[in-house]
Amino acid sequence: MPDERYKHLSLKKNRTILYAEQALLILNLVIAFLLLFEDKLVIPYWLQPLGRAHPLLLHFPIAFLTLAMIAGVVRFGRTGDKTVVFSLAEQGFLLAGTLLTGITLIMGLFLSREGSYSGEALIWHKWAGVIVFFLASAIYVLAFRNWFKAPAAWASALLMIAGLLATGHYGANLSHGEDFLMEPILSHKPARVVPIEQAVVFADVIQPILANKCSGCHNTNKLKGELVLGDSVSLRKGGKSGKLFVPGDADMSLMMQRLHLSMDDEKHMPPSGKPQLTREEIGLLALWIRYDANFHVKVTELGLDDSLRTLATAWLKPVSNEPFGFAAADAKAIRELNTDYRTIMPIAKKSPALEVNIYNRNAYSKKQLEEMSGIRDQVISLNLNKMPVKDDDLVSVSQFKNLRRLDLNFSDVTDKGLSSIKSLKNLQTLSVSGTDITYSGLSNILSELKSLRTVTIWQTSIKPSDLENLRKDNKAISFNEGFRDDGNSPLKLNPPQISNPTTVFSQDIPVQLRHPVRGVQIRFTTDGKDPDSIHSPLFDGKTTIDKTTTVKAKAYKDGWYSSDIASFDYLRNTYVPDSVRLLLPLNSVHQAEGAYTFFNRKLGAIGANNPAWANFWAGVRNNDLVLVSLFNKPISLSSVGLHYMLEEKTGVYPPQLVEVWGGENEKQARLLLTMKPSMPKKDGDPTLKILVGSFKTQNVSYLRILARPYKVKKDQHLLLVDEMLLN
Repeated sequence: MPDERYKHLSLKKNRTILYAEQALLILNLVIAFLLLFEDKLVIPYWLQPLGRAHPLLLHFPIAFLTLAMIAGVVRFGRTGDKTVVFSLAEQGFLLAGTLLTGITLIMGLFLSREGSYSGEALIWHKWAGVIVFFLASAIYVLAFRNWFKAPAAWASALLMIAGLLATGHYGANLSHGEDFLMEPILSHKPARVVPIEQAVVFADVIQPILANKCSGCHNTNKLKGELVLGDSVSLRKGGKSGKLFVPGDADMSLMMQRLHLSMDDEKHMPPSGKPQLTREEIGLLALWIRYDANFHVKVTELGLDDSLRTLATAWLKPVSNEPFGFAAADAKAIRELNTDYRTIMPIAKKSPALEVNIYNRNAYSKKQLEEMSGIRDQVISLNLNKMPVKDDDLVSVSQFKNLRRLDLNFSDVTDKGLSSIKSLKNLQTLSVSGTDITYSGLSNILSELKSLRTVTIWQTSIKPSDLENLRKDNKAISFNEGFRDDGNSPLKLNPPQISNPTTVFSQDIPVQLRHPVRGVQIRFTTDGKDPDSIHSPLFDGKTTIDKTTTVKAKAYKDGWYSSDIASFDYLRNTYVPDSVRLLLPLNSVHQAEGAYTFFNRKLGAIGANNPAWANFWAGVRNNDLVLVSLFNKPISLSSVGLHYMLEEKTGVYPPQLVEVWGGENEKQARLLLTMKPSMPKKDGDPTLKILVGSFKTQNVSYLRILARPYKVKKDQHLLLVDEMLLN
């Protein structure tokens, strides 16, 4: 029994403890209920911040429970006042720790329902936490019974510490990756040496990069984003945001887009604080995707002048033994010159020689070449493939006097510009496929380039007879002509491509179509009909669009099969709101940019093999899509439209109902428009649709657009919208 000094303290605490014990009982019932019906648990958006506070609170119950276990063991063997003090300490720490454990557990359950984490690590972390909570509750009920002696206290303490360690271990795996604890040691293990002749690009170059920098969070134990990077099958499958890559197109691949996001973007991968990929590693991933993401090709099966082979060889041979007559460039200068559209990296570790790759033709300018004047002696490889390089730009290129490899494929250079590179005495490989280079222009420079060994010239105007003369006069050079259209083996043309940076416009916009194959005719329509080779107009670059229009285009060339029809939506949007907000939450997968998605001029794409399928669509399934837009000055509005996806096989349907409300403010808003689009045909092809409705011109400062997902019996279908059109 406590003496008189502790009597008042005990009585005072009993009232507080009584309320806390009642709260603990309620927590036990709530957690049991949540666990029983967890698969039906849907967390509204306003509760999601509570779940995300889970990492902020979880350290407190660990500390309180540990102190409680220490006090529980120490109180045995003590007498008098010391027993009372340790008993009160144990009771207080244990009750506070158990309550906090319950609250933290509920937060964790809420957080897990967002879908960001999954896999075995999440399951073990959750159930370890559940065991800790119910164990702590049981210890609290039993610890102060007369029969609870020192052995029981030791057993309880050991079980509790084991439970806390297990919960913390699996939680750390979720937060930091599977190998977080041992990563400093594992990172210094010597890499496996693979002979170049046996090396496979994916297995020996790409997969080790993913294993070192990505698989800690994306494995079968920790399915972050429902993505596993441990094998080729899982890589092809992708995650909840769609496919990881588009074979042959690194710029459109989700993997590369996430790598190039700024560090403060929450979607940047790897997350801030985790080991980041180096420029060399990013370059290897990009080149591998451009090489159709081939999982089986060997390094030695690539061409001798292939950039992927060069980088992969350097990766597998960490030290370059090739002698160069120049010193290494300043590392800081190289870092400053690296951008999202220009990568500069050594051809091998400890080598002073650099390789430069420039991407994104819309961002290209001659300035990108001029800015590298400080490292021009170290650059031996320059890739300008598919860049709009002009003849004048080659004057800057000629300053890179140690160039060994120059890729000008599908650029805008001509014979006039080519004469500027005569001074590149070390050039060994030149690629000018898909350009306007002629026989006379090429032959004019070959006699000056004594080191040249390989020239790639397919899809140029050089004739077979000219090629024979080139080979006869330059026996030391190998000429790669690729496929030559002789009319005997027709191939199917790719569909036309679009050059407009965006097809959402507020003022008249020119139609910009192109095709990578030279000499192709593009026929197009703007009236919804399919183009043909006779009646449809020939694209000449002079067509302008002034209203929402679907342009259909098809490519034709003698000796080739015509292409499939390509369809491009040009969407007019005159007004952009000054502020927007969503009244109901979006689907957890299709968040895009929230309410700003509908006016950001980024159009989504069809099919999960395209990263824009998930990244640019805002979606709802279980509730209406309700967008409120406000305008600082009233606008004169006469039509409203939605651009949405239709993919019936995967459950993506048009809206069942669209309502447009507008007025001076929310209270004065009235119904302006109701639209009910036609439902899709069964097993129809995936497509993009435009729904537009008109009404008598209204001056509005407040606009509310409601789109209701399509519902068949009990099935609620997904509605995906990427742009709204206000005209």
